[in-house]
Amino acid sequence: MRGTFLPAYLKLGLKEVRARAEEALQGLVECRWCARNCGVNRLEGELGFCRTGRLARVSSAFPHFGEERPLVGVNGSGTIFFSFCNLRCVFCQNWEISQRGEGKEWDARSLARAMLELQRLGCHNINLVSPSHVVPQILEALSKAIEGGLSLPLVYNTGTYDCLDTLRLLDGIVDIYMPDTKYADEKNARRYSEAPCYPEVMIAALKEMHRQVGDLQLDEHGLAQRGLLVRHLVMPNRIAGSERILEFIAQELSPHTYLNIMFQYRPEYRALEYQELARRPTREELEEVVRLARQLGLHRLDSRCLVA
Repeated sequence: MRGTFLPAYLKLGLKEVRARAEEALQGLVECRWCARNCGVNRLEGELGFCRTGRLARVSSAFPHFGEERPLVGVNGSGTIFFSFCNLRCVFCQNWEISQRGEGKEWDARSLARAMLELQRLGCHNINLVSPSHVVPQILEALSKAIEGGLSLPLVYNTGTYDCLDTLRLLDGIVDIYMPDTKYADEKNARRYSEAPCYPEVMIAALKEMHRQVGDLQLDEHGLAQRGLLVRHLVMPNRIAGSERILEFIAQELSPHTYLNIMFQYRPEYRALEYQELARRPTREELEEVVRLARQLGLHRLDSRCLVA
């Protein structure tokens, strides 16, 4: 544990974490734990949109040094990549994991052991990537990891197609929310990610996340302890609707929001099937988004953002 920092779930207490895990697992009988609301019985092996049953499927778990600096620090972010996803992004760079489902099923003890091993390696946090469809399994594993001495902050690294009931279940458990804000336009969300009502879901989720944890707080070493860290991927031809997303963040969340404007879009997976997605953003498109963020007063831009 870093200094006197105590992660949210330890303040909440093991008894409450166990109770929430049990509630979440029972909800798998008619699963509505993400914005898909599939209603399938995952406890009996029925598969909904996420193609995940009773057990979480994991692709990998390792210290990650490619995340934002407040997460990486010296020893890396303890990243656990969950297989499958509740989105179908045609441009996904990790499509082998998110769409093909590469990985293996892990029970709660295996997932807990991975968390504890990442802590032993010196990682600064447990970074849960694509967690929206496996929240019950995460909570189940977390209760066991707490018994084993876990004391790192939890990062909820999501595509932001999360339902409010799930986020409220995580209140007091997650320390750092890291939502990827994808689209301001529902038509584009449907076309490129099969995500009806995405802008509406995203806005509600962001408000709830910020209500829970507030702006990102860093310790004396610049490491994230608690708060909201927002990602936004710049896409070609203004497909993401960056202007509207940044206006929402600045005006309805906080101008002190820590924001990573991401420039790594490239045509991957099925992107070449869509002419408007078949190229990388131009430098002008990238600089336009950074300039807009600054004009809106969003001053906490990740260090990797281009200077416009």
